[in-house]
Amino acid sequence: MNIWITGASSGIGAELANQYAQAGHTVFVSARNATTLKAMAASSQSVSGDIIALPLDVTDNDSVLSAFEQMEQHTNALDLVILNAGYYEPVEFDELTLEHFEKTYDVNLMGVVRCLLPSLKYFSENQAGHIAIVSSVSGYRGLPKAAAYGSSKAALINMAESLKPECNANSIKLSLINPGFVKSKLTDQNEFEMPAIMETADAAKRIVDGLASNAFELSFPKRFTYWLKLLRILPYRLYFLVTAKLVK
Repeated sequence: MNIWITGASSGIGAELANQYAQAGHTVFVSARNATTLKAMAASSQSVSGDIIALPLDVTDNDSVLSAFEQMEQHTNALDLVILNAGYYEPVEFDELTLEHFEKTYDVNLMGVVRCLLPSLKYFSENQAGHIAIVSSVSGYRGLPKAAAYGSSKAALINMAESLKPECNANSIKLSLINPGFVKSKLTDQNEFEMPAIMETADAAKRIVDGLASNAFELSFPKRFTYWLKLLRILPYRLYFLVTAKLVK
């Protein structure tokens, strides 16, 4: 397969690239850090697949379109797109700023949209292809300290649900990935205990295996995500009793 992964310079994105390359696939890796991407490409020479650096900035539409054109010229058929780029910063209530919301939405929501649109056009013209959108269980329902991050991820969940029937009609497979806590530079910022936190390699393996199935949503670890799914159906009165305990 030919695979494109955004947010691939670290965390889940980098581990996905490594696992797919080790399995013999060609992986285009995108992020802003060109040096890291080139190092990943160089290290892939010892595996059966290939990693190709494709630097871009998801907040710059021209950068995204230029990279996508380069990728089209390099391969005859793109098979799988994993939209993984994301930004997270825990912010206290009295530290909320317009800039924080703008940066979070520009990366997490509009950054996905900028990469999604050329992918949809490409796959609809070919009547084939697979797109995976990486959201988060934090998008299930609002949580303290995640007003910007959680709402940006909730928007991705809603968008994926909206697009799913139309993607089916155009022979495009659409998947939604909602991980729980995964060890990374982003979660290293958290000062609270993170239930059922997973190692990056384990989370990436769950995604690789899940994308090979016919499931629409991939959420893990189940022992954590099932509880969050339960919170989605609680009436507000009970739900706010729960989340109040998370506020200092």
